[in-house]
Amino acid sequence: MFKTRLISGILLVAVALITIISGGDVLAVTLLGVSIIGLGELFQIRSMQFQAPALIIYAATLIYYLLLRFALTEYLWMMAVALLLLLMAVYVFTFPKYDADQMMLAFFGFFYVTVLLSFVYRTRMLENGGVTVWLVFLCSWGYDTCAYCVGMLTGKLVGNHKMTPKLSPKKSVEGAVGGLIGAVLLGAAYAAIMGSVRGEAQPVLEFMIICGVGAVIAQIGDLAASAIKRNYNLKDYGTIIPGHGGVLDRFDSVIFTAPVIFYLASMLNV
Repeated sequence: MFKTRLISGILLVAVALITIISGGDVLAVTLLGVSIIGLGELFQIRSMQFQAPALIIYAATLIYYLLLRFALTEYLWMMAVALLLLLMAVYVFTFPKYDADQMMLAFFGFFYVTVLLSFVYRTRMLENGGVTVWLVFLCSWGYDTCAYCVGMLTGKLVGNHKMTPKLSPKKSVEGAVGGLIGAVLLGAAYAAIMGSVRGEAQPVLEFMIICGVGAVIAQIGDLAASAIKRNYNLKDYGTIIPGHGGVLDRFDSVIFTAPVIFYLASMLNV
């Protein structure tokens, strides 16, 4: 299992490097595909991944990325309203084929998966996006790794205090604090490394602040995904990534972190 997880992790990193460094259409198409897969994983909770509400959301996801690609962001909210009206029309005229929970899951899925994940693309397209976008993954995956290592160490030495015993019994307060500190230090290290590589100083303090805030949000994203799985008695959302589960299992914290990094980077001008 460890070997499978390691190989999958290496392949994920390789794909991330290729697509994010390329940016533009390559990244947009990749995120479109990841979003469609993630939506399918979410919709299978109610066995509706091939039903009309899900098909509408898949189509809306394609349209959404086209609007982003051609910088037509002023139409995004109009599209969201139209999407809700369309889903309600399907709900009404096919009643009682779909229940209210399915329709709400469809609309929720569009924002939870499509919109939030798209901020990886939006961050990459910022003026300094080639540097800033990697903070999304430092905050989410970096925090997770640091929290795991610190939690394991403190658990063996002094014992841990469970953070959310009913939702995620293995997560500890000590691990969360260690992950937060680790993410902040990773932000500082990343600024120093990029400054050396690019030959120009990077905003160390701003990167540390972004990684600190992002780490807190990453934890919420992770726990939110776990809460949904617990409600439906699921271990994993899918099996597409061997050793990791589904797209939503691997990108649960990235989904929450990406929009936060985008807005913080914009406000701090980094």
